[in-house]
Amino acid sequence: MLAAYIEAYGGPERLRVGTLPEPSPGAQDLLVDVAAASVNPIDFKLRQGKVKSMMRFDFPLILGNDLSGTVRATGPAVTRFKVGDRIIARLGKARIGAFAERALVTESDAALAPSSIDLADAAALPLAGLTAWQALFELGQLSAGQTLLVHAGAGGVGHLALQLGRWKGAQVIATASEKNRERCLQLGADQVIDYRSSRFEQIMHSADVVLDTQGGDTLLRSIAITRPAGHVISIAAMPTPEVARAWGVGPPLTWILAFLTRPERAAARARGVNYHYLFMRPDGAQLAELVKLVDAGQLRPQIDRRYPLRETAEALAYVEAGHAAGKVLVLP
Repeated sequence: MLAAYIEAYGGPERLRVGTLPEPSPGAQDLLVDVAAASVNPIDFKLRQGKVKSMMRFDFPLILGNDLSGTVRATGPAVTRFKVGDRIIARLGKARIGAFAERALVTESDAALAPSSIDLADAAALPLAGLTAWQALFELGQLSAGQTLLVHAGAGGVGHLALQLGRWKGAQVIATASEKNRERCLQLGADQVIDYRSSRFEQIMHSADVVLDTQGGDTLLRSIAITRPAGHVISIAAMPTPEVARAWGVGPPLTWILAFLTRPERAAARARGVNYHYLFMRPDGAQLAELVKLVDAGQLRPQIDRRYPLRETAEALAYVEAGHAAGKVLVLP
């Protein structure tokens, strides 16, 4: 089968597109004919080796973390899906490989695809949608009437978070460039702050929940305008020691992460803010809830660009450069 893979960590030149053996399903696996996979920041971080201390893989490593497709075969213990089912999934962190003609999906990580949108476009939903859901509702405990600030509201995760915030009944504020202002308003933002001409902390002063997709100074400024007992969730900063320990990372790296994340953890502690780092997890049941919202017209993934599998390197470069408004797909 054709696949986009790396044989060593490094820059864009490490990515290869070629023929690799087709995977065989285990007892609880689905073998899926991939309709599309979406591009996420974790893909180029994996290629660069930035998370190799926390996530270890064998080479050749097929990249790609979420997909849509049709079930081609099932393992003997599979009970929820059958051959021919159209599914979507965020692949497990220990076994990725969506940038390929076929991929393996653990049954519990999958959900039936939405019926109201194209199957390929549904690949935009799993990783970004689950990230937004877990950030806002699990960690942020967002409820109706609260104020939600979403950084990079036009981005892959941000544009779904805006819609989920609107669905929940929150007051939704987004940061975005002026060119994406109307897009964010249409997606559910009540207010859009142009980050190029304004500082958000001069306009808003008390957020209940902040979804940080930028890290660094933006994260520290976000903590400063979150109310005491509010929640700031980052998907862009360094993992906290708590997350590292939960992943089974040993003391030396945990100590390093404790030092590197000290500024944001100290700022949150001083203000009485709950600070969380999120590395989302696969969850077929949550994914099914997102599918319901799509089919009810409450949630719609926005597609920026589509690339053929042989142009996976270009797709990664486009997302890495920060140009995408919505999601970028790779199609076999």
